[in-house]
Amino acid sequence: MYLPRSLLSTLYLHLQRTHHPLSPPVLILVALEPDALCGCRILTHLLKHDYIPHKIQPIAGFNDLERAGRENVRPMLASQGGSGGVVVCLGVGARNDLGAMLGIDAESEGEGAFGGVEVWVVDAQRQWHLENVFGGSPRDGVLEDGSPGPIKQQPGVDNGKIGRGFKPGKGGIIVFDDGDIEEELGPERAAYFALDEMPAIDERDDEGDSESEEDEDISMIEARPGQKRKSWSDREDDESDEDVDDRPRQRRRSNSSSPIPESPSRPQRRGLMVVDGPNGVAHADSHSVSPSPAQPAKQVSSRTLRRRLIKLQQKNQLVLDAYYSLGTSYSEPIASMMYSLASELGREDNDVLWLTIVGVSSMELYGRSATGVAISLKNSSNRSGWRGSRGSRIRQLLREEVRRLNPPDLNDRAALNSSTGLIPTTACSPTDTSIRLSPEPKFLLIRHWSLYDSMLHSPYLSARLHVWTDVGRKRLHKMLAKMGVSLVQCKQSYTHMDMDLKRGLRGKLLKYSAMYGLDELVPPAESDEAGGDKEGWGFVRSWGWRATLSAQDVGVVVGSILEVGKKGVTTLEEGGWDRGREAKEITDENGAIEAEEWVSRFWDAYDALENIEELKAALPTAQHLHRAILRTGTSIIEKRQIKHLSSFRLCIVKDGPDVALFTHPSALTKLALWLGEAFAEQDLQRTGKLGMGGRGTPLVVACWNAERGVYGVVGTG
Repeated sequence: MYLPRSLLSTLYLHLQRTHHPLSPPVLILVALEPDALCGCRILTHLLKHDYIPHKIQPIAGFNDLERAGRENVRPMLASQGGSGGVVVCLGVGARNDLGAMLGIDAESEGEGAFGGVEVWVVDAQRQWHLENVFGGSPRDGVLEDGSPGPIKQQPGVDNGKIGRGFKPGKGGIIVFDDGDIEEELGPERAAYFALDEMPAIDERDDEGDSESEEDEDISMIEARPGQKRKSWSDREDDESDEDVDDRPRQRRRSNSSSPIPESPSRPQRRGLMVVDGPNGVAHADSHSVSPSPAQPAKQVSSRTLRRRLIKLQQKNQLVLDAYYSLGTSYSEPIASMMYSLASELGREDNDVLWLTIVGVSSMELYGRSATGVAISLKNSSNRSGWRGSRGSRIRQLLREEVRRLNPPDLNDRAALNSSTGLIPTTACSPTDTSIRLSPEPKFLLIRHWSLYDSMLHSPYLSARLHVWTDVGRKRLHKMLAKMGVSLVQCKQSYTHMDMDLKRGLRGKLLKYSAMYGLDELVPPAESDEAGGDKEGWGFVRSWGWRATLSAQDVGVVVGSILEVGKKGVTTLEEGGWDRGREAKEITDENGAIEAEEWVSRFWDAYDALENIEELKAALPTAQHLHRAILRTGTSIIEKRQIKHLSSFRLCIVKDGPDVALFTHPSALTKLALWLGEAFAEQDLQRTGKLGMGGRGTPLVVACWNAERGVYGVVGTG
């Protein structure tokens, strides 16, 4: 089932009303990614406000999800002695049959369907598993072959869509719709329910009935002594039967195991057999246009009906197959959906808004778009997804929310900084925790690094200046010289740079960036107008005198904690990486130790989101990871470790000082995006266009995991 956007708060309000001290805690299954982490923080903020107990379970992969089903979800089932409850999946299970993975699909029949367990699914990843979207509700018994019956229509549910008359709390799987299901999945919805309502068809039945069909035809002919050949309509039926596609049949559910009944009607006959006189001589009367009352029309055979049904079944199955073949893509972030829920409940504040901004900003760091994991190209025209028109609307909404919850004070220095385009690096007062808009350049961790390092490690700038080569480094130095910034000044901490240089930095970047093809390096001057939409501006928050960070900075740091871990890096100053002696001496063929380590990092990142001191302490981890990306990417390009295949590029990372860092798929994805952007710029400069018809050549990057003895593989568009 799916919950429309207009009814987003329905389930939570029901939980709020029906919760009591003896109710089981809400179980929250969370993916190990910044967006899901921010969404989890927002949800727990709401639950704590309503004194609803909850339990958080990080999910590192399919094995963790199945184990959570066995150990946490199944004990909640009524058949296992539990009392039901609510399970919330954030970034988990959207593309899988959750009923089967959590072990509750066997409880999907009858009144006590799903054992009273209600599963809420909020995910940005697409495509949906349609069993979660349109199924996930009780079925009408079990068939004789053991398969579940068709979906049982519930009050308030119209073909999977939850309406205002729906009564929650009875169990099932409910997907939170961000608008895509209602707007785009109409054909898939019709095909799904058409297949669900079709009777069971077995290919062997079709073969077995052929002989009986022939016997039936022979007996009918013998009953008419004067008839020598079939009528025209009989020939047409036979020809239409032969044209049916003989593809393998897929067995569907049926309401009963009885055979398909004969149809009471058939197409109109072109001619009728007329009997003249007592001799019984038959001839074809071509002038007759209506069936004779003395001789009723022949009924359509069960074999013909079966073949028609198979053809219709295959037609609907092709619709679902086409949907699943679209591949992976991303839509509205989880944090944004949770903010919409908080807004409908009237609970939005600066803390919830900041978590939402961080979650949305983190999507860009991992290249998540409507076309899957891909680099951001200029003039890209995605119709949906967070980087398309919907993404623009979300970011504009967040900017409006920042203005609403943080009204500017004309006497504040922050307001003056925003009007002059100065990047804020400090708070306005010891108690300042406001969120501000800032004309952020596409540099990396500029407030916590030197200007030179921030520019050097920026994926946007490094790809366009080719900083992995000596010529590219010289171009960067020349650009700084034209801006009037010496290497001595730009290599000191940005916060300690000369104030006049910082005030004029944005103007100089706007003046000289176009000379180097860096048109999107900083927001244009037109966006500075008072009352404008501030398109392209970033978000900055202060924690008094303790720190001032941008949303992208927080996303980078939280992601680095998840991918590297605070305890994993023991020799940052030397540029090395060490997992620890114990981890090295233990083999981990099934990945259990690795998954346990990733889960421990989840709690570090979870705490860092609301503890500014822990967030600041993890800044060196983020810097170390991005130094490793630059080193490894430069080495791959210089050594020409890229294989150009017919439909994609292939890169294998097997050696080097940083190879162990990229055993985490998210860290490897960042490296792949860095390489992909570099190759895309090379293609544009060499040929003036991208490969694969302007879509860009996909890139597949593999990294050797020595502890597990396997390769980790990621792909980008």
